[in-house]
Amino acid sequence: MRRVCLTLPTNRACAATIVAVHEEAAHAATHFDVEVHLLVLDSSGEADRAEHARTIAELTSPAGVVVHHFDEARQRDFLQRVIERAQPTKPELLLDLMLPAALSYGACTNRAFLIASALGCRSVHRRDSDSSYQILAGEPVHPIHHELLSLGKRAVDAVPEVTRTRLDPADVHKPVAMVGSSFVGELSVDIGEIRDLDPETYYEVVGLWADAGTPPDERRELVDESFTGAGDDVFTHDESTLGTPDIWRVDMCNIGLDHEVYERVPLPPATSTIGSDYFLLHLVRDATLPGVVHNRNIVNYYTPDRRTGPGFTAYQLRWTKFLLSMLYFYPIYTAMETARGALLDENHHVRAAVIAELAGRSAGADRAENVRRLDVLDRCYRRLGGKYAEFADHLVPLRERLLDEAQADIEDFALLIEAWGPLVAAARHENPARGVDDA
Repeated sequence: MRRVCLTLPTNRACAATIVAVHEEAAHAATHFDVEVHLLVLDSSGEADRAEHARTIAELTSPAGVVVHHFDEARQRDFLQRVIERAQPTKPELLLDLMLPAALSYGACTNRAFLIASALGCRSVHRRDSDSSYQILAGEPVHPIHHELLSLGKRAVDAVPEVTRTRLDPADVHKPVAMVGSSFVGELSVDIGEIRDLDPETYYEVVGLWADAGTPPDERRELVDESFTGAGDDVFTHDESTLGTPDIWRVDMCNIGLDHEVYERVPLPPATSTIGSDYFLLHLVRDATLPGVVHNRNIVNYYTPDRRTGPGFTAYQLRWTKFLLSMLYFYPIYTAMETARGALLDENHHVRAAVIAELAGRSAGADRAENVRRLDVLDRCYRRLGGKYAEFADHLVPLRERLLDEAQADIEDFALLIEAWGPLVAAARHENPARGVDDA
């Protein structure tokens, strides 16, 4: 029986989401010949974590569903054992990259990848705590149904499971590496208020994530497409496309990845950076690995903490760091697009060393473009006034530190890629369910 990992990383109260994702795990175990390991990676505060534990204890799991609830102490114990077994050259740094003190979208998913490998899972399916499922005829619409239909199969064998195919004939014997969909509801990045206050300023700010030198018409088209997901589409019936995946139609709250991808290359471990967990979407597409994009979109919503006070400041800082990270990711994306199938070896495995080299090389990018980004952001936020002008003031003394961090983040990513293979191999020999009290 194939094992799969359905993971829910969280740092907030989300008992209702845990129940809903558990229902998705039950759906998978009921409809497919799989053993589903529901993995809740819990970085929330003590009270919320205790409520999550009570919620999980009250769940009734059908045969084929195993629930794991790991707080950070249990995650750290597992990571320390894995790192000790792997014997990397910088063990303390690697532990910090895997379990940083600050929020990291990439690091929390990397932990899920390693734990999934330790559990013997063949795929990871990620959901987020600030999302829910669409409803059809009174029943939730579970994305894992599409994910398990195709993930890991040769593309030619997945053809009967999809609505349409757009496969390059050269790719028919490659494995389906990714299955995903998007979201409906609010923008995936909480910047809609800027658009409401001043649409032209919104275009200027969001346009900062385009590559330097992008023509104005292409930049505007990018802004129009950015962070909108599937808009307000309502699910009525299944649609799915097999081929080169349209990664603009896939969100990390609604994705399944085959182990042959995430066991080769991790996600960037940058802290306090929106979008740091999307790298593998680019890698799958550019490496010419097939994917399936379907229409079981998840419902995205916001928690109120990110719109006022310290929550607003923290969120806008994550947005700023995302904009700065693009200086280093665009050269990697361009090189991967150029290399295409050469990113794979003769067994259709990603050449991780090539990706590490590209990441290391990009760290030398001229910072002038990031200085410009900060200047434009400062000017635009002061134009918006109010809390945005206050954030511009907050950003001024942080500029040099943020420029340094953006470069350090890509250097850390290169280091983690180089260490990743031994970490995955070590994880397969460790029991992640061993509690800290049993160590």
